[in-house]
Amino acid sequence: MRVLISGASVAGPTLAFWLTRYGFDVTVVERAPSPRKSGGHAVDLFKPAMDIVEKMGVLDRIEAHEAGTDIISIQRGGRRGLVELPEALITSAVSQRHIEIMRDDLSEILYEASSPTAEYIFGDSITALTEESTGVHVSFGKAPDRRFDLVIGADGLHSNVRSLVFGPECGYSHWLGEYLAVASIPNYLDLKDRALMFPRVDRLAGIYSAKQLQDARAFFLFRTPEPLDYHLRDVDRQKQILKHLYADFGWEVPRMLAELDTTDAFYMDSITQLRMDTWSKGRITLVGDAGYCPGPAVGGSTSIAVVGAYVLAGEIAAAEGDHTRGYLAYEAALRDYVHRSRQLALTASSTLVPKSRLGLLALVHGARILQHLPSPLAHTLSRLVAARRLNIHDTFTLRDYQHVADRRHISQSTDQQEPEHNWRQ
Repeated sequence: MRVLISGASVAGPTLAFWLTRYGFDVTVVERAPSPRKSGGHAVDLFKPAMDIVEKMGVLDRIEAHEAGTDIISIQRGGRRGLVELPEALITSAVSQRHIEIMRDDLSEILYEASSPTAEYIFGDSITALTEESTGVHVSFGKAPDRRFDLVIGADGLHSNVRSLVFGPECGYSHWLGEYLAVASIPNYLDLKDRALMFPRVDRLAGIYSAKQLQDARAFFLFRTPEPLDYHLRDVDRQKQILKHLYADFGWEVPRMLAELDTTDAFYMDSITQLRMDTWSKGRITLVGDAGYCPGPAVGGSTSIAVVGAYVLAGEIAAAEGDHTRGYLAYEAALRDYVHRSRQLALTASSTLVPKSRLGLLALVHGARILQHLPSPLAHTLSRLVAARRLNIHDTFTLRDYQHVADRRHISQSTDQQEPEHNWRQ
């Protein structure tokens, strides 16, 4: 059974790994000319995603590429000194198992785990999808047309597959009022194990590095009263907007903004949730940010992408390739997790980028109180405060699809004698 996946970032390679494990013939098409190796920005994997990558046999490699940010240092406007918190104090409120890794490092590890058994096509994209009674006719920008039994969009927030099948993005995207920008700049502060942050009302600036990086990442989270007017691929315009919004910021920001003129590694996008009644139509479905992005940087979207890919592969296999049953079970398994991640994103965005002077004081003074508490008490208080809203990851139960893999081996043995009974054909 032939499956086409669009997108080779996180969800796509994870999905390819598990589908090929279950005996499917998988092709992954990616618009970028090659696997990304620029580092990207830091992302989080929480407990269920950690459990999955451990099942995949890549946990050791992921741990070796851990970003290594141990301390969060918060600059207090108009005051001397920093409020310093262990990062583990913050992440433990969300999940008891966690790792931070640069996105492109994670993508490369997942690609290398899946590429021996899946076909990858780089530098191309889907231009048309026509569903037929026995499959999906797919047209590409460069490659010849092909037919697949299933097509899955794992191509991110601005999904091409979603646009082709479900219509314009504006029908499903919900802007949270904020934007994120990340730029690669020289590590002129010689950061190793800490991230520096300077929050203000409606704006946050920060800088961090990672163990594997020679440079650093400048990041900006900010709120605007109305959506900004720029094209997604107009990087020069995006940099101009950022410079204007942070022109009076002070601290390290003037140096950070000056470096924008010399960097090619720059990303800016809205903090947007994808809200769809269903992620599937016929033989085509969506996974990760393409179908249910809770909000980049604030909703744990990378973890949910890994979990979604694992569950989708398992449910397709458990349904013996029947997309109608498999997709329905996939959506049922993920729906509550996705809903709760959206609520988490709303809470996190309001906390990280305070909407008022009172919110800013609560953020800084709350961090200062935690800083001076004994470590065990601080961890306990952090978990108690967050328990009702933030503990969405550790409470999600992964289904074990080992029986699917076992059935595949049995099926393969039977196929050698009776090939006509191969459910994967």
